[in-house]
Amino acid sequence: MTAGEGVTAGEAVESGGGTGTRGRRARLRAETTAEIKEVALGLMASGGPDAIALRAIAREMGMTANAIYGYFATRDDLITALIGDVYASLADAVDSAWGAVPGEDPAGRILAWACAFRDWALADSGGFRLIYGAPVSGYRPPAEGAAPDAEHRVCAGLTRLAADAWTEAEPLHAGGDFQWSDFDPKLAGEVREEFPGLPPAAVAVALRIWGHLHGLVSLEIYGHLLSQTVSPGKLYREEIAQLIRSLGLNPAAASGR
Repeated sequence: MTAGEGVTAGEAVESGGGTGTRGRRARLRAETTAEIKEVALGLMASGGPDAIALRAIAREMGMTANAIYGYFATRDDLITALIGDVYASLADAVDSAWGAVPGEDPAGRILAWACAFRDWALADSGGFRLIYGAPVSGYRPPAEGAAPDAEHRVCAGLTRLAADAWTEAEPLHAGGDFQWSDFDPKLAGEVREEFPGLPPAAVAVALRIWGHLHGLVSLEIYGHLLSQTVSPGKLYREEIAQLIRSLGLNPAAASGR
């Protein structure tokens, strides 16, 4: 097999056999895979998600088209891998933030999650656009039910926020006419298994928390706040404070950021 038929020139030189050689080849493959992803994200940052193309990446890296297909058989495979990486990055950021706040401080956990989410989005606006922006033209995601594990971690974290706050929030939100049939069956099943006794109204609260946070961050990422405010961070924190109050909690007592 030549370098143009699925391996890089560096890998071809090191072909031969033995544990050490296999280890070097595995390392080179991992490094090249990471570089492909990095170049793809760079193309996306300059030209949007639709700019991701395997042949364009191959040109940027000085590879043949056939060589890059040895790493990702299709553009959709590459985009799926990027989406998984982005979700993992987000999940790590928010989980680390809210997990550092004691469970008896639900307001602090919401504040920590919210601030970590905005910080992550501003630091990786390309990643935010990839997973929360307009769909990539022609992209076909994996079969239903194959969403990245990290995406489920993000959803579970939001549900945990609602569960932590539910004791105070219940008198204000329990009257909502929500049934489990109002939600995706997979989501409902996961929530009922992980949080026994939590009513469907609490899931609605989790989605409303998400809507509050996602809305302002999206406006900021896409530049729609630039002509209205020079302090989007201040506006965001006030929105979080109002959200915390709407759950019957005291934002001033939050021990988050």
